[in-house]
Amino acid sequence: MASTSNTILLASLLLLLLQTNAQTTPSAPAPAGPAGPVNLTAILEKNGQFTTFLRLLNTTQVGNQIPIQLNSSSEGMTVFAPTDNAFQNLKSGALNDLSVQQQVQLVLYHVAPKFYSLSSLLLVPNPVRTQATGQDGGAYGLNFTGQGNQVNVSTGVVDTPINNPLAQTFPLAVYQVDKVLLPEELFGTPAPGAAPGARPRGVSGGGDTDSTVDSQPAGPTAAPNGAGGRNLGRGFGLGMLCFLGALF
Repeated sequence: MASTSNTILLASLLLLLLQTNAQTTPSAPAPAGPAGPVNLTAILEKNGQFTTFLRLLNTTQVGNQIPIQLNSSSEGMTVFAPTDNAFQNLKSGALNDLSVQQQVQLVLYHVAPKFYSLSSLLLVPNPVRTQATGQDGGAYGLNFTGQGNQVNVSTGVVDTPINNPLAQTFPLAVYQVDKVLLPEELFGTPAPGAAPGARPRGVSGGGDTDSTVDSQPAGPTAAPNGAGGRNLGRGFGLGMLCFLGALF
């Protein structure tokens, strides 16, 4: 009889101990879910001063291709986003003077096929490749100089500081620039005193007075010759041009 009582008492004590532990032991935090997809459009829209660049990303289809590239690359990407004021400071009609292919090349020139922090931009050898590198045999490189937290980017046509990091989390870095990055391959080296956004090479004068992009570009464009295609962004850039060729 005593043995039975002792067994019941032991069981009761064990149950009480288990209940006490359950109340006092903190529960483990739920594992964090995978990070959502990187959304370049949302980053630019949140800052509210990139309407023209967003339009260019849309009309050239580059904005649709960047998430695909990010998902298929372990290198990440870096985008240099010109403000609306940067586009407004271009020569009147500068963007509409560009062909469809040239608009694509201009946008790709603002995208590097690797993630760069501000500090790392001062360590990489110049020129730094962009997604436009290799198209039409052109270098389409960017040059970075500066010290500390001050970084300048130069194209050979324009030079501007990188003022405001909009995103710096791998795999995507986005930096605000206050000038449109005009490649020498499209715009040539400006004469002394020439205004930014001089008429691009091989493009005759036109009557456009608006510096924004025409949402209905007309006519087919020539395909790139593919020279210099050893760069990291060649497949992305050529794929964009093939896509546009199918549309037009």
